Amino acid sequence: MNARTEVLGRIRRALADVPASEHPQHVPVPRQYSRGGAPPTGSAAAVELLAGRLAEYGASVHLVSTQEVASCVARLVAGLGAGSVVVPRGFPPAWRSALDPDRVLTDVPRLPVAELDRVAAVVTTAAAAIATTGTLVLDGGPGQGRRALTLVPDVHVCVVRARQVVASVPEALAALRPTCPLTFISGPSATSDIELDRVEGVHGPRTLEAVVVG
Repeated sequence: MNARTEVLGRIRRALADVPASEHPQHVPVPRQYSRGGAPPTGSAAAVELLAGRLAEYGASVHLVSTQEVASCVARLVAGLGAGSVVVPRGFPPAWRSALDPDRVLTDVPRLPVAELDRVAAVVTTAAAAIATTGTLVLDGGPGQGRRALTLVPDVHVCVVRARQVVASVPEALAALRPTCPLTFISGPSATSDIELDRVEGVHGPRTLEAVVVG
């Protein structure tokens, strides 16, 4: 007896008492996923867990107050040199107020990929953050821009509010719009070949700076 025969035999035995008139759609299957629990959404514990997981992935995490966002973003951008920075439409004006306006691009009209490849960084907001997985989620909403903006530039500065930090993936999915293009970011882009040589920056930014507000 080979493995295929054994597996099919087990399936037939398991279905032996199922009436021929019964179909899968006639038997409801519970599909409720666990939601809530610790740490609570937006809590200090959730933020601490998110920061720890992001740091484990190689991201830099900056915990700031609302009043410190603009100076933190400007400091991070200043450390990149003299290159231009993309800031999508909808990014809070107060948070970009300390940036040099001569360096800021808005992606209106859309920037060619070749130009995106030359910018120093992109600065965005986020739609949500998942503490247990250390993940930032973007859905293309205000301040986030199209997906290419966060995949082509070498540095991504992402600002997320503490109240957006949820504990689990099901909680995040419940809060997100399923019709939007969702991008899940768990640390800087990195991959390994068959010999386990780590290469960064292949599928996205080589550097991720996460600014958590509040």
